[in-house]
Amino acid sequence: MVTVTRTVRCSKDAVLAVLADGWTYATWVVGTARIRAVDDGWPAPGARILHSVGLWPALLDDETVVRAWDPQGSIDIQARGWPAGEAHVRIDVVGSGPDTCRVRIVEDADRGPGTLVPKPVRSAVIAPRNRETLRRLAFLAERRTA
Repeated sequence: MVTVTRTVRCSKDAVLAVLADGWTYATWVVGTARIRAVDDGWPAPGARILHSVGLWPALLDDETVVRAWDPQGSIDIQARGWPAGEAHVRIDVVGSGPDTCRVRIVEDADRGPGTLVPKPVRSAVIAPRNRETLRRLAFLAERRTA
């Protein structure tokens, strides 16, 4: 699993609010080009976001499914991006003060061709991608409380 952590200048509730809004997913998840639909129950376990990945016009339609949701601090999802495969992603949010929190994202390929890529190579791709993902997530959450 590849782990990336970032300090965010807002409450953990602001970050969790972004995670709970499935329509923002394409704004902060690097590689997601658009959202096609969000289940009404998002982010309840089993709820899905139908999204497209890639760059236009070469977009592939797929989905992300919630495995677990703790409204007090985390979301666990299965992100699909075939033909590359699927990844297990967990995002934890821990308050470190009234106006700051730590956000940690842990991810690795767990199904499909991506699992055949050696771990050091996967890490070299996932880590910078998730640093940017957390940067975008922070921008959204911090603006909600500005």
